[in-house]
Amino acid sequence: MKIVGFETCPVSVPYSHAERSARVRRGGVSDVIVKLTTDSGLVGWGESCCGADTASIIAALYAMKPFVIGRDPWDTEAIARDVYKTGLWDYRINTGNFAFAGIDMALWDLCGKDCGKPLYTLFGGALREAVDYFFYLAVGTPEEVAAQCRDGVERGYRCYYIKVGVDSEAEEAMLAAIRDTIGPTGKIRIDANEAWSLAQATRLLNRWNESFGIDFAEAPVKAFPLHLMQDLRRMTPVALCANEGLGSEADVLRTIEASAAEVLCFSSYWVGSLRRFHTLAHLAHLNGIAVCKHTHGELGLAAAAGQHLLLALPNIVDGAQQTAAIMTDDILTEQLPIATGPSWGRIEHPGLGVEVDEDKLRHFAKAFERDGQFLPYSA
Repeated sequence: MKIVGFETCPVSVPYSHAERSARVRRGGVSDVIVKLTTDSGLVGWGESCCGADTASIIAALYAMKPFVIGRDPWDTEAIARDVYKTGLWDYRINTGNFAFAGIDMALWDLCGKDCGKPLYTLFGGALREAVDYFFYLAVGTPEEVAAQCRDGVERGYRCYYIKVGVDSEAEEAMLAAIRDTIGPTGKIRIDANEAWSLAQATRLLNRWNESFGIDFAEAPVKAFPLHLMQDLRRMTPVALCANEGLGSEADVLRTIEASAAEVLCFSSYWVGSLRRFHTLAHLAHLNGIAVCKHTHGELGLAAAAGQHLLLALPNIVDGAQQTAAIMTDDILTEQLPIATGPSWGRIEHPGLGVEVDEDKLRHFAKAFERDGQFLPYSA
């Protein structure tokens, strides 16, 4: 079996409401869909994350194409080696990872379809029946946040995530509304996107934890130098989660070795491949560190790939990240379970186990062609 077709398709799918944080203001997801076709007629789908600039991801994928055409999709590691070493993408590691993750995803989709198995079986089999996902709260007035929480409680969510790091007084009022609405057992997670100084983080985390109970704080201070997170760990009882700063294998390894966080929040498109994500997550496990799957804003293909790995990993936390519930639509034939609730069970179809709706793909490709990407600073 050889790969004979390599197609890319940038798409833009809007959110139901804008995503706002200390780092981004974004109205939807713009990603590049990768379609690989083999000489036996199998089709593999993947999703490349765009980050700051979609055009650079499209260009990177075009540069990687010669290392994919004519190859056996089962040679995932050899293809990755050639892309990064011969293609020199190890010198442009972040863009390279965001782009190659879509190729890698499509390769694994082909492998699963070729042997008739869902991906999690190729990564050691499922360790659980289902995965729990978070409720992604939109920043607003305390009344607006409480209304969202009531909806989440009715739908069975146990973990509530909100962005902070912009206005601590307003954020404190929102946290009070969250705790009052979800009750004493619901989990509150906050993400400051590196907005705080060490002193600010210490003061706010200790006060908010005492008042509201914080399950963990994501990226409260800058990821580098690593001693900032190490120092903060000694100054607060709140569990710390690393996110920014995990943009390569080497960065994840450094964070693990430094014991800079209790939780790592990253994904395959941060480190370039499902195999790398799986390996680094196991290394974290050996060091007593948990993993929360990150989303940079993703469509159903990337979400499905992440679900397979979460089913197979030993050290995941509840409340994996998702944007399915705030998307107005997707490019798939069927809605993901996490578009309406917190739980996603085993995927039993081969490969990624989801199907692309090519009419929707064309529709959102036209939206990208007409309107461009959802920039991270324009919502």
